[in-house]
Amino acid sequence: MGEYKLLFEHAHDPAFATLAGYQAKGGYEGLKKAIKMDRQAVIDEVKASGLRGRGGAGFPTWIKWNGIPKEKTKKHYILCNADEGEPGTFKDKQLMEQTPFELIEGMTIAGWAAQGDVGYIYIRGEFIDAARAMRKAIDEAYKAGLLGKNILGSGWEFDLHIHLGAGSYECGEESALMSSLMGERGMPRLKFPHAPLPTIAGLWDSPTVINNVETYCCAPYIIKNGGEWYASIGASTKNSRGTKLFSVSGHVNKPGNYEIEFGTTLKELLELSGGMKGGALKACVPGGSSVPIIDADATNKAIIGYEEMGEYKTMVGSGGCMFLNEHTCIVNFIWRTALFYANESCGKCTPCREGTRWLLQIMDRIRRGLGQPGDIELLEEVCAQIDGRSFCGLGDAAAWPVQAAIRVFRNEFEYFIEHKRSIVEGAEALAMAP
Repeated sequence: MGEYKLLFEHAHDPAFATLAGYQAKGGYEGLKKAIKMDRQAVIDEVKASGLRGRGGAGFPTWIKWNGIPKEKTKKHYILCNADEGEPGTFKDKQLMEQTPFELIEGMTIAGWAAQGDVGYIYIRGEFIDAARAMRKAIDEAYKAGLLGKNILGSGWEFDLHIHLGAGSYECGEESALMSSLMGERGMPRLKFPHAPLPTIAGLWDSPTVINNVETYCCAPYIIKNGGEWYASIGASTKNSRGTKLFSVSGHVNKPGNYEIEFGTTLKELLELSGGMKGGALKACVPGGSSVPIIDADATNKAIIGYEEMGEYKTMVGSGGCMFLNEHTCIVNFIWRTALFYANESCGKCTPCREGTRWLLQIMDRIRRGLGQPGDIELLEEVCAQIDGRSFCGLGDAAAWPVQAAIRVFRNEFEYFIEHKRSIVEGAEALAMAP
C-alpha cells in the first residue's frame, strides 16, 4: 500500500481548478447521477461506502445526512467546516485552491440528499488564496446552471456562499463555527443529549448538515463509482474505508500533503515524505497537535486506520502528521503545544480556561529549570480535571498531548526537573528549541 491519489489525482493540473477542466476529467458525473436518484438512495450509497468524517472524529457521514428530518418544515442548511486551524494540518487549503469543484459538487450532492436550500463554506480567515479560488469556482458553477435555480433541470434550487472566519481555533468546533457564522461570539453551544443535534437545530435553529472539506470532496467519487467501489479501498482495515489526506511536516525531507489508502503504515507515509532529516526518528504526532504523541517503535508498527491507531493510544485525527527526530526535546515541544491551547481557549468554561493556563505555567516552570518534585503528578491531575469536563472538545485537545507525552516520555520530564535542563542538548537541539 501507500500513495493512492483520488482527490489529488489531478490537483497538479491548473485546468482542474476550472469548470471545463474539471468536467473534462469526469467532474459533475456524480451530481448528474445523484439528481436522477431518490434522495434516500444517495444517502444509502454514502452508507455503503463506509465514509467517515475526515475532520478528526471519524463519525459516519451517512448518519448526519440521514438525520435531517424527511418532512421539511424549515430551510435546510449544508455547512462546510473549512476553518482548518489544527496545527500541522493544511490539506483542506490545498483542496480548495486546486480542486475547488470537488468541494462544490460534493456539497451540492449533500444538498440534494438532505433537501438543502443554502450552503455555507466557513473558511479560515488567513486562507485568502483558498477563498479566492472558491469564489471563482462558485461563480463559474452559477453561470453553468450547477448552482442556483433549477440545477440540471431538476427544478431544485441550491445556493452556496463563502464566509471568512477571523482566525480563531475555537471556531473549528462545529457549534462555535455556527455561532460565528450567525454573527454571534465564536463560542461552543450546549451539546447532545442536553440540546438537539445540528441535524435538528443547527444554523438559525434549522436542520443543518456539517462536514469538513475533505469529507464533502469524497462524495462525487462515491456517487459516480458506487459505495461498494469506494468501500473496497482500505478494506484491509477494521472499519476505515477510502483514502485519507495527510499533511506531513516536521523533520522530513519532503514535507507536504500526501493521499494514502487506509491500511498504509505510518512508516510508509514517512518514506513517501522522503524519510527523516537531521537525525533518527524519535516520535510522531500522527493526526494534528491535539493527537497523542507516540514513540519511534510505535510509529514503525502503526497502521493508519481509525481503530488500528487506537491500538497505539493515538488517533488518525485531522491528518496533521508531524515526525520528530532524535534531537527534539519533548518537554519543549509539549510546552509549545500547551502555549497554543492556552492562547486559543475561548474562556467559556472553567476547566479549559483555567486548566490550560495552569498547564502552561507548570510547563514553563519546568523548562526554565525551576521544576519541583511533584510537578509531573500535578500536570497529570490538571489534565484529568480538563479531559471530559470541558464544554467542548478543545479542552480534551489541550490535555491529551500532555498526558501522552508524560506516558511515553516520562523520563524526559523527570530529567528536566532533576537536572534543571533538557535531556537533549547540542547544536541541533538548540536550533530546534521553540
